Amino acid sequence: MSSLSPRNGDDTPGDGPRKALPPEIPVPPRGAGDEAGDARTGPAPLTGRQRLVKGLWPPRLTRAQLIVALLLFVLGLGLAIQVRSTNDSSDALRGARQEDLVRILDELDDRTQRLEDEKRRLEEQRTGLESSSDQAEEARKQTAERERQLGVLAGTVAAQGPGITLTIDDKKGTVEANMLLDAIQELRAAGAEAIQVNDVRVVAGTHLSDAAGGGVRVDGRKVAEPYRFKVIGKPQDLEPALNIPGGVVQTLEKEQATVTVARTEKIVVDALRPAKRPDYARSSSQ
Repeated sequence: MSSLSPRNGDDTPGDGPRKALPPEIPVPPRGAGDEAGDARTGPAPLTGRQRLVKGLWPPRLTRAQLIVALLLFVLGLGLAIQVRSTNDSSDALRGARQEDLVRILDELDDRTQRLEDEKRRLEEQRTGLESSSDQAEEARKQTAERERQLGVLAGTVAAQGPGITLTIDDKKGTVEANMLLDAIQELRAAGAEAIQVNDVRVVAGTHLSDAAGGGVRVDGRKVAEPYRFKVIGKPQDLEPALNIPGGVVQTLEKEQATVTVARTEKIVVDALRPAKRPDYARSSSQ
């Protein structure tokens, strides 16, 4: 009779030999950072710079934004041109001589004085109408005088008086209509009361344009060089207005034109324009 003995030092009977367990893998201890990482359920928040870049790129422009950008560009361009032209004018005055600056100031003072004289004259007319014993006769006198003045301005009557002559010799044909227009505007600002260019009377509605083949058209009539201006007004105001630094004379001389300005005690402006009755405008006193 045989006795049973334990196997492999195992006191417990079994069905056979047991397999060995795999070695244990050590688990690192959990830290506070890991716990915080597990607590986050979404992506990390963006920084301020990342949000700015994401908002600007890629650009998303609408039609309204494009129109606004175009308008801002045009506005900026206009402001730049205005600043440049202002700087050019300032540079011209900055480089002027002291006597030229004094002459410009005197011209401004003269213009102010003319406006004051006109204001005083109108006030005297009003006072005369209010205090005259025969208001109807006084009104007729002032109306006739006013009619003669308006006839001179409208070019329907001849005029004479002190003034200047302006002669522009343009042998090379470089003088354009806008240059003559600048001369007319400067003379008007200096107090010119009647202007004639060659055989054409200049009035408020006068327009100038360049003529085909050279020359200039004044109110549709072609005038050729030399351009002769007959101007009635105060010579002491008219001549300096043309000779200011960067003014009419210097501009024309840059175009290689010869300019001559002469004062005279009697200028006759005899070119006339037909009187036209307006189709629609009527006096508000009727």
